[in-house]
Amino acid sequence: MSLTNNTSLHPSAFLLLGIPGMEAIHTWLSVPFFLVYLSALLGNVSILFIIRTDSKLHEPMYFFLCMLSVADLIISTTAMPKILSIFWFHDKKIYFEACLVQVFLIHSLCSMASGFILAMAFDRYVAICSPLRHSTSLTHTVIKNLGLAIVFRGALLFSPQPFMLRWLSYCRTNVIPHTYCEFMALIKLACAETRIYRIYSLTTAFLTGGLDFILILCSYIVILYTVFRLPSKAARLKTLGTCGSHVCVILVGYTPAFFSFLTHRFGHHVAPHIHIFVANIYLLVPPMINPMIYGIRTKRIRDRFLHVLTSRKF
Repeated sequence: MSLTNNTSLHPSAFLLLGIPGMEAIHTWLSVPFFLVYLSALLGNVSILFIIRTDSKLHEPMYFFLCMLSVADLIISTTAMPKILSIFWFHDKKIYFEACLVQVFLIHSLCSMASGFILAMAFDRYVAICSPLRHSTSLTHTVIKNLGLAIVFRGALLFSPQPFMLRWLSYCRTNVIPHTYCEFMALIKLACAETRIYRIYSLTTAFLTGGLDFILILCSYIVILYTVFRLPSKAARLKTLGTCGSHVCVILVGYTPAFFSFLTHRFGHHVAPHIHIFVANIYLLVPPMINPMIYGIRTKRIRDRFLHVLTSRKF
């Protein structure tokens, strides 16, 4: 243990247990985890390469998709190497400072990913409800400023986390029953009053994922209202088809996030390994699935990818 100031005592390192109760099969569990990570790396790098090299894809939706892919890559790389080291080498130790960095990166980047999904919803809203203003409303400058605002929001809201965790005293244990450092998991180890920390956690969760989801829902209500006013069924189906990939990304991203949030705060009787599995699905599966969704459902990305694979220059 090391004394950081007159009032705060923290361990020099924490021990991450991985998935409690399933230590005997950690090696087997590492196989799907590694495949998920590898798929996320290959998928997101492919998306970035394809959009970067094809000028026809230099449109707002695909620029926001690039931002989402970068966030997904960093999220996966922040968590997965340590998870695999626990599963493969039983390396459970993570230094206190590294744990705080991981907490900040995971929470801030998840907030940014949610913001980029909201920006994609805004793009669909403008494209469908005000198509004549789409090119003038979402200029390169607007896209860049939106991206910077989303990054700034995530960094600003979650930058207090490392300082708040440093001020706490951890006199109970330094063992974290999790695969990665997470804000609420550390709060549960503290022996001080943590109500203000829990209020902060709920507030930031609402101001990021919660508020984003409400705005996305509102945008799609307006989109559906506009679509069903179109004169023909074919036009309605074609217009809705342009939103299909984004709707799938919303479902993949927010469904496990809400399950993780609810089980973490209200599922007190849920088995610990269920908590951990849901948290890992929320963190690691969307970065793998998102590139697949756009690669399969978006004809322009799919055609470009097939062209790269079949090209002799490749």
